[in-house]
Amino acid sequence: MQLEIRPDPAEVGRARRWARSRLAGSGIEVDEPLAETLILLVSELVTNAVVHTGCPAVLRLSLPEKTAETATVRLEVADASTRAPVPRWVDGEATGGRGLALVDGLADRWGWSPEGAGKRIWCELDRCSAAADRAAACMGGALPTYQGYEGLAYEAV
Repeated sequence: MQLEIRPDPAEVGRARRWARSRLAGSGIEVDEPLAETLILLVSELVTNAVVHTGCPAVLRLSLPEKTAETATVRLEVADASTRAPVPRWVDGEATGGRGLALVDGLADRWGWSPEGAGKRIWCELDRCSAAADRAAACMGGALPTYQGYEGLAYEAV
């Protein structure tokens, strides 16, 4: 599934709504943590593409089969800018500049690669069974922590 994104900040909201609408057929409930994390990641990656490149982009979403208890959800944003994501340092008062730090903290894996005349930034979330006894096993026995990201941010420029 993919969605064409115009270089307009209003597209971020449209991308979130589009991604939410795609969850229904995947068996991922819109109020489960995986869905909420996915929508946040869509928001961050599309915002980076729209704000920092000024180029059209393509949002791609790969969701698991409805019956899959475990699977990987993959999100990709491809844009026409060849400029790589660059680490940025921001202070605690900054209102932006933390997008890829959030991606790094929330996604199980992420990266970027050149693609044609541009690049593709991707991230993956591992979907685990909703059963409580499997939750710890899916997360390596511990809940993730997002400490250590204060002051460090990444910007796709």
